[in-house]
Amino acid sequence: MSLLLIALCLGAGCLIGFMGGVLGIGGGMIAIPALVLLMGMSQQLAQGTALIMVLPTIIMAVRKYNQQTRIDRRVALAGAGGAVVFTWVGARLALGIESGVLRLSFAVFLFFIALFYAWQTWRAGLALRAPRASGNAPVFTPRRASVLGMLCGTLGGFFGVGGAVLAVPIITTVFRLPQTTAQALALCMVIPGSAVALATYSWAGQAAWLVGLPLAAGSLLFVPVGVRLAYRLPERKLRACFAAMLFATVALLIVES
Repeated sequence: MSLLLIALCLGAGCLIGFMGGVLGIGGGMIAIPALVLLMGMSQQLAQGTALIMVLPTIIMAVRKYNQQTRIDRRVALAGAGGAVVFTWVGARLALGIESGVLRLSFAVFLFFIALFYAWQTWRAGLALRAPRASGNAPVFTPRRASVLGMLCGTLGGFFGVGGAVLAVPIITTVFRLPQTTAQALALCMVIPGSAVALATYSWAGQAAWLVGLPLAAGSLLFVPVGVRLAYRLPERKLRACFAAMLFATVALLIVES
């Protein structure tokens, strides 16, 4: 591996780490289509390689989020526990699917999540002009977090990343928690599952460590900067940025196809 390629991976990791800090796990979703498009990787290899970068980035991001606002550990641990086994199931399913089919499935999944975020952002704009509806949101209990972890673990294993992307809109919409709190809890849920997924992809030979490690090193440098920005941005703007990032990822996946 040339020094130039290592330097490029470090630089790309810095950008992806910054985005991951701002948007939760969004950086990993940019890495996957970028690895396919720029390095000619199969979808499975790109997902496994992205996990090398994503796992330490998630841990760093959770630490920084927790410094800003204390994370409910009981809820986070319940969600993580629910995700572990189901992440392995999702990863095994992904390894048995043709690369193009997996890529198309990833694009469709992200497109509908992006549409949901766009709708949520639009609805938030209307709420600023109208009185807030009465009624209490259900409490995000450890049991509910465990069920959500199972669903997100399956998706996270299948797509390499994605579990947190689904968890965040559910937590903000159903349980009405703030965007940054939802991102922190969602990231906590996927840490053990991401480790399981990485081990599964690596065991199958679908992880390029010489590419993933410099990506991870660059990413870790800029995660704290992204997290600080996330807490300064208005919540509606943060959601809009998240939706825009998802639409951009879908466009990259379509180009690859």
